[in-house]
Amino acid sequence: MAHIDLPENVPGIIGPLMQYPETARHLNGLAEALLRGSSSLTPAEREVIATYVSSQNQCIFCMSSHGAAARYLLGSEAGVVDLVKADYASAPIGDKLKALLAIAGQVQQGGRRVTEAHVAEARKAGADDQAIHDTVLIAAAFCMYNRYVDGLATLIPDDPAEYDIIGARIAKNGYSRTVSEG
Repeated sequence: MAHIDLPENVPGIIGPLMQYPETARHLNGLAEALLRGSSSLTPAEREVIATYVSSQNQCIFCMSSHGAAARYLLGSEAGVVDLVKADYASAPIGDKLKALLAIAGQVQQGGRRVTEAHVAEARKAGADDQAIHDTVLIAAAFCMYNRYVDGLATLIPDDPAEYDIIGARIAKNGYSRTVSEG
């Protein structure tokens, strides 16, 4: 049961966003800009970063819903999402994404943990300034989103099929319409 009054049977972040539309406008706008806006990273790569950070924060709702969105966007390569969560260093992904996930993991633990060596490794693997910027901001934002969802004790669905529905909706529509369709 959620710590505050939220719409009944509405999972995860969707409940507080429905209850507080002014907050929703800004949080959805940030998610839309970070995960769907102009970037040198694909939407799938950005969803993988969000999923990884959420897994490190043990936020089941965000990890599951963004993981489902990443799987949807990755299509035939969908299996990589679970491999990244388990151990991104051995996952069958490119060196650039591995280096960016290393940065995301450091941000998840504390922003000052990102070193010049992390950035140099990402650059060596082909990451540009925008990819590094976006990775840091996605990781930081998802720490906030994860804490928002878990700090309010929002509803966490048990059925994986529910996350597939949410993930497909995110992948198809982005974030600006997520609450109204929730």
